Amino acid sequence: MDAKESSLQLINRFDASKAKGVNAIIQIKATGEGNNTHAIIINNGKAEVVDGLVDNPNATIDISAQDWVAINNGDLDPTMAFMSGKLRVGGDMGLMMRFQTIFGV
Repeated sequence: MDAKESSLQLINRFDASKAKGVNAIIQIKATGEGNNTHAIIINNGKAEVVDGLVDNPNATIDISAQDWVAINNGDLDPTMAFMSGKLRVGGDMGLMMRFQTIFGV
């Protein structure tokens, strides 16, 4: 599975009730085997994945594709990944804290 496929599976766990009032773009830059650059857009109670780089994301995630898949599969704790430097986040940290709740990771 590549990083984008993993994000598409993540969309299936999207909880619109926990995303109330969130209109945001999160850029995912996954490197290594299975790499992919894409974005998750949360808007009007819906979430979607789009290919490529986007203009003015609210937050960015830099991570290896393998670690992104592991987080989305529940095999790697996102907080531990962040603390160990495997997951680098830029932009709106408050949004990224909500991301875990909105997508159940």
